[in-house]
Amino acid sequence: MDNKILNNIENELRNSSFDKVENKENIIRHIEQLKKQKLNVMFAGATGVGKSSTINAIFNMEIAKVGYHVDPETAAIQKYEIDNMVLWDTPGLGDNPEKDKKYAIEIANALKQKDENGELLIDEVVVLIDGSNRDMKTAYEVIENIIVPYIGDTKRIVIAINQCDMALKGRYWNYDISQPDQQLVSFLNEKVISVRNRISETTGIVTNPIYYSALHHYNISKLLLTMITSMPETKRFLFTDSLNKNPEIWKRNDELEDYNNKIQEEVKGSLSKALDGAAKGAAAGATVGGLIPVIGPTVGAVVGAVLGFLGGLME
Repeated sequence: MDNKILNNIENELRNSSFDKVENKENIIRHIEQLKKQKLNVMFAGATGVGKSSTINAIFNMEIAKVGYHVDPETAAIQKYEIDNMVLWDTPGLGDNPEKDKKYAIEIANALKQKDENGELLIDEVVVLIDGSNRDMKTAYEVIENIIVPYIGDTKRIVIAINQCDMALKGRYWNYDISQPDQQLVSFLNEKVISVRNRISETTGIVTNPIYYSALHHYNISKLLLTMITSMPETKRFLFTDSLNKNPEIWKRNDELEDYNNKIQEEVKGSLSKALDGAAKGAAAGATVGGLIPVIGPTVGAVVGAVLGFLGGLME
């Protein structure tokens, strides 16, 4: 498995002048264990919400299907492995009540799975909502009846409204620059508030829905940042080698924040924390900053090199 970030860190450590050879080798062994970690992300939503187009926009399309059941071709849930990412692509719901019951059971069973450490296997669920459809009954049922009861930590739920370009049947979408005009922005902001309030009223949890367009590659960086901040902190860097490397994907956002720079900051913090854990595991009382100071300054440079296609590199 080609984990560029950890490979680069490991190379820096091997070539460093750090003189405690035993500790160095212990740390390298712990880094090798970090390379074996998996980040499991599930995508769920109603039929036609755009799960495939969303996955293809965010991630490298060179993916390998892995079976969820003995016969993966007939399984409701499909799994795709990209580097250290495992994407769980659930079937669209809302077309057939009988099939929906079957799919709901499979999704619930997947959410209840645990890893070898006894922790829940699924790190995050991204629930997609169709922004072009006023009837969101299926989406709410997915959230309320399937996701919330079984996810464990509701902070791991991301609510994303796709097809924002069609929220007003294509009106007020500027096709020249692939961005919404102010009238559409106002409508979408109201929709976000409506979705947030509905979820809060029926489940008691607080969410921060965002809107985007997978088709027009709008707010993809915002969606990714939202996903990252809902992932377990020490795993946030694991997605980096799996991302779509086309810089055009990441350019068009609402500009309320510098999402691309914040993505890199989150990765830097996550990687530092994971390495700190590796150092402490290798030598009692050790830290990345104290035990292997060569790694600290290297982290930012490595993150910038791996995520350079995002633009807005950190100093």
